[in-house]
Amino acid sequence: MIDRLSSNTAIIEPKRGLDEKLALAEKEGRRLNIKLGFDPTAPDLHLGHAVVLKKLRDFQDAGHRLIIIIGDFTASIGDPTGRNKMRPPLSQEEIDANSATYMDQLGLVVDPERVELRRNSEWLGKLDLREVVSLISNLTVAQIMQRDDFKSRFRSDRPIHVHELLYPILQGYDSVIVNADIELGGTDQLFNNLMGRTLQEAFGMSGQVVVTSPLLVGLDGVEKMSKSGGNSIGLTEAPENMYGKVMSIPDRLILEYLRLATDFGEAEQAELRDALAEGTNPMVVKQAIAANVVKQFHSEEAAMGAGSHFERTVQKSNPQESDHAPLQLGKVRESFRTGSPTLLELCDFATTGLSRSYIRRLIRSGGVRVDRDKLIDEHARVDIADGRTLWIGRRRKFILTKNKD
Repeated sequence: MIDRLSSNTAIIEPKRGLDEKLALAEKEGRRLNIKLGFDPTAPDLHLGHAVVLKKLRDFQDAGHRLIIIIGDFTASIGDPTGRNKMRPPLSQEEIDANSATYMDQLGLVVDPERVELRRNSEWLGKLDLREVVSLISNLTVAQIMQRDDFKSRFRSDRPIHVHELLYPILQGYDSVIVNADIELGGTDQLFNNLMGRTLQEAFGMSGQVVVTSPLLVGLDGVEKMSKSGGNSIGLTEAPENMYGKVMSIPDRLILEYLRLATDFGEAEQAELRDALAEGTNPMVVKQAIAANVVKQFHSEEAAMGAGSHFERTVQKSNPQESDHAPLQLGKVRESFRTGSPTLLELCDFATTGLSRSYIRRLIRSGGVRVDRDKLIDEHARVDIADGRTLWIGRRRKFILTKNKD
């Protein structure tokens, strides 16, 4: 279980903290409190959020207690993370509207019936000035200024507003209130989450372990995925849009999306990585990723429909002929004397170095054609005849030919 909980993570602080917390929970016979916070800065969650949500689901599957905090109070300040200027605070109306959509979207990844949902206005909105002063007295200015974006702005003489300095402290105080054992987040939240650990220890509590996940790069191939950056894939987007956006990612991001955005097992991921290394057209691997992403948040039927839609509207030209080889009818008939081979059998017979499981996924994602017809049923029988063509991906073309005399 520890391998699953630590997989696809970037930083765990302290390094042995997760093992120690799990061992302590087992010794005490209790569940761990797993905290994840969201500021409702936009109405839609996206595929980047799903990376952390999947890690949250791992802890849920392990039987631990999930506490999701909607930062309706901190959103009114605005998280300065990664900003070179002050983030405009949201109005209460915007915060309420965005918050209302979050739980339904969270349910796309985790079981909402087993999640405790809290809003940090419950406690932050009740603090009086004396309590605020007491809270911030636990930190020094030097500690706050260790934050990279604050240091950068200070060195370049860009303004840092006093209320921005409060943001990580208030987010850290959330961990004190819910007695978090572990806090999840992206790597950009490391400072904020460590602030929670610092404040817990200041309050005489055991400090939480911080587990961060890698940041998924957005569609522009440069910045992290974000709604404000216009480079995101929303979890509630239409299947066709979701599929098309995945297909638009730069080829250099294929392996990253395979690891972070799909729910393929390690063996399946390895096969796709190997296929890419062997020269399979990157588009074929993207199709497998796109279909998997749509299936996760919609259905397998929706994924198939989205793939067909993409082919009709985008892949209008015939695949370029590159590698092709003859496939002798006599040898095929000799190998399948009981009748016409299935599509999977024929593809397996024609190729070398491709596993059946990879070929099966390729078929299901629409990457195999007989003549001009895309076939997505691996069990479909193929009538073999002179001159028929078999496309396996975009680069492997086989032509059924009569045996030479």
